[in-house]
Amino acid sequence: MIFYLSLLFSLIFTLPLTVNTDRNVEVSYASEMIRPPVALKEENEKETALYEMDPDSIAISYTNTKAAVKSLRLRLQEDLRNGTISFDHVKKAFTDQLVNEILPHWYGTPWSFGGHTEVPNQGKIACGYFISTTLRDMGVKLNRYTLAQKSPIDEAKMISCGSKIKNVVQETPENALAEIDSLTQEGLYFIGFDEGHVGYLLKRDGELLLIHSNYFSPVSVCMEKLNESRVFTKFKKFHLVDISHNEVLLQRWLENGTVL
Repeated sequence: MIFYLSLLFSLIFTLPLTVNTDRNVEVSYASEMIRPPVALKEENEKETALYEMDPDSIAISYTNTKAAVKSLRLRLQEDLRNGTISFDHVKKAFTDQLVNEILPHWYGTPWSFGGHTEVPNQGKIACGYFISTTLRDMGVKLNRYTLAQKSPIDEAKMISCGSKIKNVVQETPENALAEIDSLTQEGLYFIGFDEGHVGYLLKRDGELLLIHSNYFSPVSVCMEKLNESRVFTKFKKFHLVDISHNEVLLQRWLENGTVL
């Protein structure tokens, strides 16, 4: 009898441990499966850090970031005048500031067709206002309401400042992706989706990334791979405007000239 009781107690205290061990293995595997792509890891880490801040802290941080833009512009202006940097340096500095400092504040801000908040994660923002607000906050002199209310092709014309607009028309997402890839180089672009949507297109390390106020999941401002974007698959016509390598646009920014 003592032997059987000992065996029973042994089973009672041993079985839960086995179940817990298996559960831990499953959790570990699930975490591995949802790990973000390497190309998006840095942006996701910044996004998480911003979510942990309270709304007032985000607003203060964003105000400081916008102030840093003005300092950057004046410093680049002086260095270019003194001949200590090239215009290629201006292109890179502008792109880095917009992509790495301005835009990450907006990740997670909810999308709404009529949204036009000026403060990240306070209120909602439509795709057009996301573009016009972030460009304005980057120091590009424009009327964010006028730009946001344009059609994608007219918005492309405004941002282009007379530079060439590259139009892509393809029947399948695969063909559209291939043509867009062939027409772009490393850097940031404006992308208009026929008559229905706008965003930024970033080409980084050969990969095409879409940064936009997304009306599909997660229904907020996000960065995603272009070939995995549900929005991208819904369109057959696209308008591309170079931002990183648009010397007319960046010269106006540098000199505080009006774009719109």
